[in-house]
Amino acid sequence: MSEQVIQLPTPGESILETHERILRAGEIVPIELPGGVGAYLAVSHRAAGAVLDDKLFAKHPSNCPALRDGRIPADWPLRALTDAEHMLNQDGAAHRRLRQTINKAFTPARIAALEPRIQQIADELIDNFPETEEIDLISNYTTPLPVRVICDLFGVPVHEQPQLKAWTLTIVSVTSTGAETQAAMAAMGGYFFELLARKRAEPGDDLTSALLAANAENELTDEELVGMLWLVIVAGHETTVHLLGNAVIALREHPGQLARARAEDRWADVVEEALRYRSSVVGALMRYPLEDVTVAGVDIPAGTPTLWHGGVGRDPLRYPDAEVFDIDHEHRDQLAFGRGPHFCLGAPLARLESRIALQTLFTRYPKLVLAVPTTEIEYTVQISTVGPEKLPVRLNSAS
Repeated sequence: MSEQVIQLPTPGESILETHERILRAGEIVPIELPGGVGAYLAVSHRAAGAVLDDKLFAKHPSNCPALRDGRIPADWPLRALTDAEHMLNQDGAAHRRLRQTINKAFTPARIAALEPRIQQIADELIDNFPETEEIDLISNYTTPLPVRVICDLFGVPVHEQPQLKAWTLTIVSVTSTGAETQAAMAAMGGYFFELLARKRAEPGDDLTSALLAANAENELTDEELVGMLWLVIVAGHETTVHLLGNAVIALREHPGQLARARAEDRWADVVEEALRYRSSVVGALMRYPLEDVTVAGVDIPAGTPTLWHGGVGRDPLRYPDAEVFDIDHEHRDQLAFGRGPHFCLGAPLARLESRIALQTLFTRYPKLVLAVPTTEIEYTVQISTVGPEKLPVRLNSAS
């Protein structure tokens, strides 16, 4: 690739700054992933729509020659994500076979029934905020809330949840080595095998038990069930953690929009605008063109790793005033959760959690402000998602 290719991450630059450059670099942008692996990243609504077309792009790594012929080495850190044989990396009938099982367990009714529990978790976390002038909202609220919700949903005991979070951070970090990511994947897989055994012996009112019951007809292997647990639990909290952090920053940067949300009970619109304005998903892994293809005027050879950016909502070709945070923006055809057969399974849960979390936080602490300038906030160094690592806030600011 040319000298204009943007490295992800770029040394000496925050990951957020790198993605801001990518969003301004064109509709589909050549990038260099960790380890010097070339890829393309679709950032416009038009380009992302093409990449999400299953007739043009496939998900299974067998469609990427570089993963098979040695051009991408066996110890490439991102192989923990690209090579996993879970639902996200399957196509066609293989994908449908897995998806229909989780769909039977992960029902809209089950998600809607979680609302009281999510509200209870949000209230408990806020009740236990440290009694200090300044707190870190990430460690005290926006991380433990989605972790507890998704782990409660799947029947993971509270004392085992921190280890799942630690493994996840290792797997998604671009600073982890190949050996570290593979070790974390293996350890997490072993944990999920053990969780399945527990739920077979003592089923409960949780999604893991429901998944086992739903699987009676489909005969998925334990390996396939573990892959499903890994995918849904990891994706089910990591993206929401960062979405909440990004939304709090956006609301404090736009106090007029926060005031409207509170006065008009517009929290569902806040969530949709946060998804549009600064989606936590910045590199949805990974698609491969089935043949040489031209996307938004850019030629992409068959099999080239191609990602799409959740920030397509910032596309000025699609959205008027794309750089303005405004809860009145049109949110139809929102691509933050994808499109088609791979549309995010957890979208209803993420929306529900985020609405409750933001409404509860700003109802309890209407004077909450950021304790540092936004330019001083440090962001996670991850390949797929971006959000603040820490978010110092003052809960009862006099300003």
